[in-house]
Amino acid sequence: MWFSASPGPAAARDAGADPVRIDVGGYSLNSILVEAGRRKDLPPIVFIHGASTSLYDPMLSFREKLDGRARLLFVDRPGHGQSDAGGPENILPDGQADAISALMEKRGIGSAIIVGHSFGGAIAAALAIRHPDKVRGLVFLSPAVYPWSSGVAWYYDAASAPVAGALFSAIVVPPLGLLAINRATRAVFSPNQPPAGYVQKTKALQAIRPDAFRHNAKEIAALSDWAKVASRHYRQIKAPTIIITGDTDKIVSPDIHARHLARDIPGSRLIMVHNLGHKSDYIASDLAVAAIERIASHSVDLSAAARKVESRIADDRGD
Repeated sequence: MWFSASPGPAAARDAGADPVRIDVGGYSLNSILVEAGRRKDLPPIVFIHGASTSLYDPMLSFREKLDGRARLLFVDRPGHGQSDAGGPENILPDGQADAISALMEKRGIGSAIIVGHSFGGAIAAALAIRHPDKVRGLVFLSPAVYPWSSGVAWYYDAASAPVAGALFSAIVVPPLGLLAINRATRAVFSPNQPPAGYVQKTKALQAIRPDAFRHNAKEIAALSDWAKVASRHYRQIKAPTIIITGDTDKIVSPDIHARHLARDIPGSRLIMVHNLGHKSDYIASDLAVAAIERIASHSVDLSAAARKVESRIADDRGD
């Protein structure tokens, strides 16, 4: 007689952890919801990825570390991954925050700790301002949340142009992106090292699809002007907040963004990690988990967690 073993807790959670597209108001967002297990000790956590990525980026960083401890919602932001772009309002963080708020409702998550990396930090801030009831706490990782004076990369300018941008995104970006994606990945991680297989594991090539690339370029082009207005409201944020950034981040200035945000959000805590680049979500993921635990009222020594990261990456020098 054949016997089939009953699936264990992890298998049971995985049975429902497939990508699902859900209508949030005339268009659909793609997300993966990982249910909590028996060792649940944290409230729900929503992860918001940065520019040029998808939900698989934070999944690589956090899924294994937090598996079973909480309901984990990984979201493809509008226009990224397998999510629809929606209307023009979704070029701005406000529209995307509204979309994610609606998705949380559809997914049965009343409120959560919101973890936002880079551009995702702007969405997290918009959520806290527009939907404070959805936010139990905030973990900002190398956030981009204030206006800046310098331009953006030339290819984003080209892709966001009103008419020529569509042609550039369709004709130039795919072959150029294939050639440049590994170099771009190293630059985003620098001076730290990306993990082996990062591009494949995070499905990063999705970002060079013409529509996705152009949408991403429009978001980045509009972010600074949005932040001029939105940043006036950061002092209204009441949720417990921890901000983690690196002092060698060449992508998003920690002085313009993270330090300023720590001054503006009452009671927030800034953790500046020496020799950490822009990918705090991956390189400092243990520290980010400790920040999540602290917001959930666990007794955690964040300074010790930061020192461990600094010790591990002390000799990183980039390419």
